[in-house]
Amino acid sequence: MKPEFDELIHAPNRLRICAALSTVREAEFSVVRDAIEVSDSVLSKQVRLLQEAGYVKVSKATVNTRQRTWLALTGKGRRAFRAHMLELRRLADAGVAGA
Repeated sequence: MKPEFDELIHAPNRLRICAALSTVREAEFSVVRDAIEVSDSVLSKQVRLLQEAGYVKVSKATVNTRQRTWLALTGKGRRAFRAHMLELRRLADAGVAGA
């Protein structure tokens, strides 16, 4: 995989969302919210941007009469996150080597 910087993923909250979702198949909205310590509205806005780019899939289901929202990285999102992390590592390694 070619390292590639992704401006959309790089924003701190979106990077944290992708990192949280990269280790699971899917996660409940509230779990991601609590893991990255943001409000519902902040998470919703950032997820919407990732969803519009095709990086995150949002699904809803009723569990015990309550509506639940689930988030998952798409294949495209996983590839973009992986490439972004490779580029960050490449940049960090280049900085260390040049020091």
